[in-house]
Amino acid sequence: MEFSEVLTRRRMVRRYDGRPVAGEVLTRVLAAALRAPSAGNSQGRDLLVLRSAADRELFWATTAPAGGGAADAWLTGMRTAPVVVLLLADPGAYARRYAAPDKPGPDRDAATWEVPWPDVDTGMAGLLVLLAAVDAGLGACLFGVPAAARAGVHAVFAVPADRRLVAAVTLGHPAPGEASRPSRRHRRTVADTVHEGRFGVPWNR
Repeated sequence: MEFSEVLTRRRMVRRYDGRPVAGEVLTRVLAAALRAPSAGNSQGRDLLVLRSAADRELFWATTAPAGGGAADAWLTGMRTAPVVVLLLADPGAYARRYAAPDKPGPDRDAATWEVPWPDVDTGMAGLLVLLAAVDAGLGACLFGVPAAARAGVHAVFAVPADRRLVAAVTLGHPAPGEASRPSRRHRRTVADTVHEGRFGVPWNR
């Protein structure tokens, strides 16, 4: 698929048809995440893939809102995904990389960074998973995990304490009509997003 077509087709898919994702296809999609850039080439990210029905149900049960109750339409749809991928940042990898002798300068102490680059880089890896999914004929949705559920996710899936759960991605074959469902919100354009030279000066192509 041409890259421009991948960009045009990419959208968050929140309902799947239940078919499993072939192992070789899933591997190809996951491998795309490894092509994401990272500060200092630190590569501080891990992907935890939940494929079995038991693991997926454990994830949804652990992250469900407290108090129970009927699942809403979003959760009902997302639970149809045959794959859930947890995107984990490893801040320690950045601290070690920037403490190396070939990284002199004011950025050596990663704890002082104003921008949390481990999270940014892990998010970029997630974006490549979304794009690779489209290229493979799949659908995907990146979403956050509630703060109150993060400790539980770490515990039930043996995630090391030094890894930070940035987001999760569902993957699968979109339910009929889901991949072409129009957005309910206006998508900003180049004209109202891109500034030239000074903020507020519209892009002049």
